[in-house]
Amino acid sequence: MHKTRNALIAGASGLVGSHCLRLLLTSERYSQVISIGRRDLPLIHPKLDQKVIDFNNLKKYSSELAADDVFCCLGTTIKKAGSKENFYKVDHTYVVELAKVTAAKNANQFLVVSAMGADAGSMIFYNKVKGEMERDVQQLDFRAVHIFRPSLLLGEREEQRTGEEFASKIMRPLSGLMVGPLRKYKPILAEDVAKAMLWAADQRANGVHIYPSDELHGMAAKL
Repeated sequence: MHKTRNALIAGASGLVGSHCLRLLLTSERYSQVISIGRRDLPLIHPKLDQKVIDFNNLKKYSSELAADDVFCCLGTTIKKAGSKENFYKVDHTYVVELAKVTAAKNANQFLVVSAMGADAGSMIFYNKVKGEMERDVQQLDFRAVHIFRPSLLLGEREEQRTGEEFASKIMRPLSGLMVGPLRKYKPILAEDVAKAMLWAADQRANGVHIYPSDELHGMAAKL
């Protein structure tokens, strides 16, 4: 029987994050779950400790952000962020600063949702930002860093994302045809990404691990 530990989650109001939070709260592996965000979630649970923070000043809250495992599900779109600069702030700066603060508080594992195609050298802005985030997080002093690169995410979002909804309607019927080399492009349920994150955290691995989308399906099935 593994010893119970504490988890910290950022982005619990999002598509993957909401599933991740639910799984953390029901997991016997975790005795406490700290959720950080810009506002409280409409949720009460005996294991849940909600903290409203300013992501622009994460160091201010460092004493409150100690945890064994850190689950980072932060992410936005350029449209929602309003500019490339704001998108970079959420998808890179906030993520890397969270990693720095929690590494300094001796967190063991950092698990972060990235994206398929992440590449710091990419000419595509979105992929470049995700790649730079991955590169910078990997340099920090964790026992393990787990990076998850899902393809198109399926699930019900609070906010409307017209482009993703359109892509989902097209790709979902074709999902069964995506085998072999095309398997990595197969859409994936946000819940399965969250399950893969918890499964990876429970393996107690060392070093950096990057999981492409086609591996996430199998990982989720093992939880």
